[in-house]
Amino acid sequence: MFAPDEELAQWNAALPSSEGAARLTLLAQLAWHSRQRDPARAQGWAAEAAPLLAALAEAQRFPVQARLELVGAEAHWLAGALDAAQGQAEHALGLFEHCADPRGRADAHWLLAWIANDRGDPGGGAAALASAAAGARAAGDPLRADVIDAAAAIFDVFGDVHSATARWGQRFAAEPDPAQPVAAGWISDYHGTRAFQASDYGRAIGHLMHSYEAAMGSGQRRRAIIVATNIGNAFTSLNAHDAALEWMQRGLDLARPTGWPLSIGLCLMQTAETLRQLGQREAAQGLLREALHTLAPLAGSRAYAIALEYQGDLALDLGNYNAALDSFARLGERGDALRQSDFQSSARRGQAHALSQLDRPADALAVANTALALACEHGDASNQIAALSVLARIHARHRLAPPADMAAPNAVLHYLQLALATAATIDGYAVPGALLDAAAREHAAIGDYATAYQIALQASAARDQTHSQQATNRAIAMQVQYQTERAQTEGEHHRQLAAAEAQRAEVLQQTSATLQHLSAIGQEITAHLDAAAVFRALDRHVHGLLDATHFSIFLLEPDGQSLRCAFGVEAGKPLPAIRFALSDPKANSARCVRERRELLIELAADGATPNLIPGTLPTLTLLFAPLRVGERVLGAMTVQSLHASAYGDRDRLIFRTLCAYGAIALDNAAAYRQVEATLKTLSATQEQLLEKNLELERAYKALEEVSLTDQLTGLRNRRFFLQHVDTDVAMSLRRYDQGARADGAEREQMLDKDLVFFMVDLDHFKEVNDRYGHAAGDSILVQMQERLREVFRESDYLIRWGGEEFLVLARATHRDEAKVVAERIRCAVADRPFELADGATLAKTCSIGFACFPFLPAQARLLTWSQVVELADQGLYIAKRSGRNAWAALYATELARPDGLFPRLMQQLDQAVAEGEVRLVTNLTGPLALGGERRRVGLSSDLEA
Repeated sequence: MFAPDEELAQWNAALPSSEGAARLTLLAQLAWHSRQRDPARAQGWAAEAAPLLAALAEAQRFPVQARLELVGAEAHWLAGALDAAQGQAEHALGLFEHCADPRGRADAHWLLAWIANDRGDPGGGAAALASAAAGARAAGDPLRADVIDAAAAIFDVFGDVHSATARWGQRFAAEPDPAQPVAAGWISDYHGTRAFQASDYGRAIGHLMHSYEAAMGSGQRRRAIIVATNIGNAFTSLNAHDAALEWMQRGLDLARPTGWPLSIGLCLMQTAETLRQLGQREAAQGLLREALHTLAPLAGSRAYAIALEYQGDLALDLGNYNAALDSFARLGERGDALRQSDFQSSARRGQAHALSQLDRPADALAVANTALALACEHGDASNQIAALSVLARIHARHRLAPPADMAAPNAVLHYLQLALATAATIDGYAVPGALLDAAAREHAAIGDYATAYQIALQASAARDQTHSQQATNRAIAMQVQYQTERAQTEGEHHRQLAAAEAQRAEVLQQTSATLQHLSAIGQEITAHLDAAAVFRALDRHVHGLLDATHFSIFLLEPDGQSLRCAFGVEAGKPLPAIRFALSDPKANSARCVRERRELLIELAADGATPNLIPGTLPTLTLLFAPLRVGERVLGAMTVQSLHASAYGDRDRLIFRTLCAYGAIALDNAAAYRQVEATLKTLSATQEQLLEKNLELERAYKALEEVSLTDQLTGLRNRRFFLQHVDTDVAMSLRRYDQGARADGAEREQMLDKDLVFFMVDLDHFKEVNDRYGHAAGDSILVQMQERLREVFRESDYLIRWGGEEFLVLARATHRDEAKVVAERIRCAVADRPFELADGATLAKTCSIGFACFPFLPAQARLLTWSQVVELADQGLYIAKRSGRNAWAALYATELARPDGLFPRLMQQLDQAVAEGEVRLVTNLTGPLALGGERRRVGLSSDLEA
């Protein structure tokens, strides 16, 4: 079924010197075993073999003809043309049955099984595999039977892993025989797929890597692509996204050049899912859209069903719950049609999530319980975790009766604890940060802050592991690495060709002392880059080494349909320019090119010369040889003598060698002409390209500036802030680290290097829009940014945060001076009225909250910058609730307790103030409102800790 690379190389090397039946056998073997390595070349070999079939008897012809039919059928299947593939495969099957070839029947049924699989017809695929196995056993071919049985076992695993294990568990050894790499590869694929479906991802990866190596070494390119993406999927299931992206890249690098829709679509969608889990939703959406478009002709396949699942999960992430419900409903239909339990469970889990978000709690709960039951029934730990997480989400969102077996304080914690317990049973599994975050929030909600804090730390560590910079860089570097590796591969290929040519030259030199002279001649001939010089050198050496009354060179025209005499000399005189059609049955030069082989024609001295060209001498010995460079034929060269039997083995060897050198020299000359023309064109357009590059660079810089700027106010936007804040925070922390090692005076200087976050909000801004219109509101926002610029330095970050709200990061600022800056902001707004377009003026005030980073100088890393922004927002809402036109801030004191400090400040602020953990700094003199609901700034997930 599949030959190793070494055998293919041997057949390829033997092909040029083969003729007749031996050549047909080699062509058929090369076409069959190259059907996935290089389908176009396989088709070319099949086409070359087809005319040679006529020389065989029917009993010999039909098996070879059927095998060549299967080559074409497989090419259609790989290209996604399933109807054409099935028709051609069934025709080949009929030929195999006619000539009673059981091995051929097995191979035809094998292909029909995969066609049925891509149609989404599991019953038809299983039946075809059963017929294939029967054919292999009838042929006495146990290795074929092993491969086919392993594929059938893989089909069964996707339906029900327990039933598949019961049926096939004793059929295959745990460690396949390495002496049979093809069968061992498929058996390893079965073991790996079974382990994957049982959520034993580490074991699955080990088996699948063996399968990948076997597929690559035996020309099973599509299988190698699928296995590479399955390995990546297993790493994704372990939340090892760096390794996942590496294997996705391998699969995509193999798939892209082929144009095969299923292979490319599978790689694209698996990469999209990994990027989704890394939080790169926009990139994931683009890849997934391309994957679904590519897989559209194969909508019945398992790959398309996987893409539907990923589409549904992405829609959930984006908050498009109706679209998610539709995707998971379609997935459920495909899962039921394919009778594959993982899709059935995943579809119901996704539907439950979407139904809950659409406020249909009863339906959501029923469907989620069904998803959990299916996952438990089939031992699918991964889908159990997903279903339990959704059940927790449903109970958190809706008031529902708790489960009967609940032992935890509430239903949400009950399901989250079950999910974490299930995750602990999976070797090598990294628990997602989102699951740990949810558990931490629930423990905090019931007052168990110590447990909440510990789980929050685990969540942070898990998130750091999952979203590593290395994984992100891997996603960006995929295309660059692909191009680099391809160049390296091509370089190695050329080195191998050079080595093979050197070895061939060495063998030729050992054949005869004459070849030493030919080598020098070859160097001279191939040194020329002008075709006319090559012709003259060949003419001189042909006449010096051979009996050559007539010498001519015929070259193929660009249309590939005719030959012209590019150079010809007979008896010292130039020959007239002549031209032949390549199909001309009387022209020996055309026949030499068509058959791509040497021709020796010897005529009787007293007979007439057939096909004599008018104006030429009636030569008796005619030797023709093709001018070949690799697989390409440039034309033909002929030498002819007036004597009978003029050319023996030595003469033919000399002529063959001169032809080889001539072909290389003429090919080089043609390439040189093409390069010269290209260089002229490039020179003419180089200046234009440089100018275009400069224009593109200017446009890119302008676009980058626009993307970082608020278009109304001209201030920077959130994107700019999030790109730069981490650098300033890191610098601040380094200064504090240095201060910890310094004396008292230097440590005091560190206070001048704090970061202060100001949240500024215009009071009653909605009334402006309602009463005066949005144009007036926009005018006030523009004037607001002018007043902020008056207060702050150019080095500070002024950010339009959203609506009428602004965020300012004052850099290298003494924390005790922050209140002075806050008062300047308040006065800049309250003391001067705002001017409207009609000349009217409008008095407005603002409220300000601020907080310093580090919040607790003694433990600079205790709170993140995003938590400090939350505290500034807390100060803003104290100012809002306590009267407006004011500012307020929280400062940590020496009594602040580090453990659980942030949750206490967010949820029990009045108690923290009363106990002296923080002091409230404000210009307000009346009672302060410290309670009440407050919206979230929404910077990062650590705000929920």
